[in-house]
Order: sequence, then structure tokens, then C-alpha cells
Amino acid sequence: MAGSSSGIVAGLTVTAVATVGFLAYQASANVPAGLETTARASAAPAVSASKVPRDRKNPQALPAGSGTGERVVYSVDDDRVWLVAKNNKVNRTFKVTPGTVDPPTGSYPVTSRSNAITGTDGTPIQHVVRFTNADNVAIGFSVAVSGATDEPDPMTKSGGIRESPEDGKAMWEFATIGQSVVVIR
Repeated sequence: MAGSSSGIVAGLTVTAVATVGFLAYQASANVPAGLETTARASAAPAVSASKVPRDRKNPQALPAGSGTGERVVYSVDDDRVWLVAKNNKVNRTFKVTPGTVDPPTGSYPVTSRSNAITGTDGTPIQHVVRFTNADNVAIGFSVAVSGATDEPDPMTKSGGIRESPEDGKAMWEFATIGQSVVVIR
């Protein structure tokens, strides 16, 4: 009887921990945009809301005015990401497929990560790196388990910025909790 009691207690403990984790995720994914970014805005470096200058000879070059130091830079207008080292050297740059809801320009810390979940569009996704909310939708980078980077359904509110499996793995390794994500035009 003692063995079965400890099994029941262990099962209840696992269930309780899983429930708390799920509720914490739901709370972080549904924080209103103004509430979540207000406290961070004063600590974040200013980023222009207008389009930052580009190198016309090298469109893959890191745009000037995208901040300094180690960071992820995401251009909403160019659908491109740069993973930037502390010395401002670009470690990797790649194209992405944005969701239907764009994040506002600014600088945000990575707030949460999930190894594997289901996206708001019902797609199984992995390597999820969230950094803000907009229009009541969590915004973050992710990889469809299928590897697809199809355009999202315009009728579905989605903040998932889809990456290829290789690029998603690089983002997952680079963008840990607290890492700066700079959103530019």
C-alpha cells in the first residue's frame, strides 16, 4: 500500500507542476502589449520607428541604426533577421516568413521559450523564442515541425515569425531568456 501511495503522490506532483507551467505560459502569452512593454521601454535603447538606412550595394548587411552589442535584429519591412555578436559582427542572417501581426519597432528582451508547442494557427512548432505581444498575440520566432515556411492564413491572427529548421536552431541557441531583440522597419 505504501508503494502505491507514493506513486499517487508523485503523479499528483507531476500534474501540479505541469499545470503551473502551462498557466505561467498562458499568462505570459496573453499579457496585453502596453502592459508588457511599458516597464522595459525605459531600459531599452531607442530604435527609430522610421526605416533605418540600408547598404544598397549589400542588402544583407546589418542596417545602421539597429543598436549595438549582442542582439537579434529583425526587420519587419525586409523579413530578415541578423544574429549579432557582442563585437557587432553578424554571426548569421536569414530570411523569415512573418505572421499576420507585426511587432512594433523597439528593443525587447526574450521573455519566454518553448521547445515544442502548437502555434496559434494550429501548426506544431518548435524552437519558439518569444519577445513581445501585439494586438493580443504573442510575437516570436519559431520553426514549423514540418519545416514549412508557408505564408500564414491572413484570416488568422498569428505572431509567429517562421524560420527554416537550420535558422531556427541557430536562433534557439543564440536567443536565450533576456537576449535583446531589436525590431526595425
